[in-house]
Amino acid sequence: MAPLGDGGAVPAAANNLVVSFGEMLIDFVPDVAGLSLAESGGFVKAPGGAPANVACAIAKLGGSSAFLGKFGDDEFGHMLVNILKQNNVNSEGCLFDQHARTALAFVTLKHNGEREFMFYRNPSADMLLTEAELNLDLIRRAKIFHYGSISLIADPVRSAHLAAMRAAKAAGILCSYDPNVRLPLWPSPDAAREGILSIWKEADFIKVSDDEVAFLTKGDANDEKNVLSLWFEGLKLLIVTDGDKGCRYFTKDFKGSVPGFKVDTIDTTGAGDAFVGSLLVNVAKDDSIFHNEEKLREALKFSNACGAICTTKKGAIPALPTVATAQELIAKAT
Repeated sequence: MAPLGDGGAVPAAANNLVVSFGEMLIDFVPDVAGLSLAESGGFVKAPGGAPANVACAIAKLGGSSAFLGKFGDDEFGHMLVNILKQNNVNSEGCLFDQHARTALAFVTLKHNGEREFMFYRNPSADMLLTEAELNLDLIRRAKIFHYGSISLIADPVRSAHLAAMRAAKAAGILCSYDPNVRLPLWPSPDAAREGILSIWKEADFIKVSDDEVAFLTKGDANDEKNVLSLWFEGLKLLIVTDGDKGCRYFTKDFKGSVPGFKVDTIDTTGAGDAFVGSLLVNVAKDDSIFHNEEKLREALKFSNACGAICTTKKGAIPALPTVATAQELIAKAT
């Protein structure tokens, strides 16, 4: 098949396109931190879903992004797709299901800004995307195909995810994986571990949090031996995020760590997605970053700043940084 169906020229931005695959949902966040869901008197409605947050983060930083997923044909679903459009995310891969609802999540905010989740997805529209409904043309136009693991939990979206990944790999597109472990959604912790690791070796770039390293390896995330047990031949970059401490990076040729930024944390929702989105913007522009430690460290400093800024407001997408706010935080810290 010819790469361009209409014979037209691809705009320059399309060469840097990041296509994000998976779920977008409504997060209901308590209006007062530190209360259980039962104790909370009111909730603020916020768009969420890690792959969608990443797509919005990329666009807000001036990158080119698209989202591929399914929504309920309901007010929440249409609201979410409108939010993607308002954030300059390409929505041509978005579909609506007349028979299923858009997913909801109730998020408990602890005093330190950390979260617990309660999901309403039985099944939600995002889980019902089929292989036949995939916009493969959109995927093949990408420089990077980004995904999580929630779409691996159940069919039909699991089969769609695997087919999308196969199409991306066949077209020579970089595959980016942020597992985003959400144990309440899996049948058991063992099923989660097995499911997440089942596609591990398909990725070119993987980002995991320190908690996820501990979960996947059943060991101490600070022990480099455990982290390196997640490395495999062919992986270009493995990143471990360590919360406000910053991140660690591992490539075939070099490894190290980049310190984080101290901010007043209100809500950690979306911080990892802001980090990933900002890194993917830089990888899409220049993938020599995988081989150039100086460039990588510079990009990771910027990503740490983006992740930190995202924790200073409630919700994920409303809290995403701009290039200017990230640079301001970096300048203040130097």
